[in-house]
Amino acid sequence: MTARVLDHPGFAPELLALAAVPALGPGAAEWAERLRRRYPDAPADGLARLATRRYVGAAAAGGATAALAGLFAPVAELASVLWTQSKLVLHLAAAYGQDPAHPDRAGDLLVLTQVHPDPESARAALAAAQTAGDPAEEPWPRAAEAAWRLAAPLTAQAGGWLALRLASRLLPGAAVLAAALGDSAATERLAARAVALYRPRQSQSNHSRGSSA
Repeated sequence: MTARVLDHPGFAPELLALAAVPALGPGAAEWAERLRRRYPDAPADGLARLATRRYVGAAAAGGATAALAGLFAPVAELASVLWTQSKLVLHLAAAYGQDPAHPDRAGDLLVLTQVHPDPESARAALAAAQTAGDPAEEPWPRAAEAAWRLAAPLTAQAGGWLALRLASRLLPGAAVLAAALGDSAATERLAARAVALYRPRQSQSNHSRGSSA
């Protein structure tokens, strides 16, 4: 998959989404089934909260650890957070009864991480990624393009790394704290978007009425 991403950097997010679903989806399905057997009365929203708490925490820990990677911190943070966020989305799909290993989840990942604005453009990009031919460019330009496109969902966080590195010289631990807080906040926002997508409409209406009460 790494070689294919470097061969086709314009499709880097799509190729990674296609890889994440079969790799992570079955585990998410097993997680949801195990909890439902253990707690048969547990509501889907409860499972979703468990998944959100778990992976928001994991994103914070991953971002903090990646911040210690020196010059390679942005790349390390990017890889860590994208993988954690993929796990979160697929676990939330499973919590609400969706098949996390279904190919449609690849499109969901691209829309929820804001790589594509809607399912139609995501599906078109996924289809193009799957049929892409041999590369025509040299390896290094392709690698640079891959890194650039993969950073799209996390541009806001990655863009602040220079300031964080400078601040950490004056305040030891500042970069670690900022990475942890930024990645956990971004993952919480992703969780909210995923819940809005996967929660049944009737459940959403009932939840809204309950909140209003």
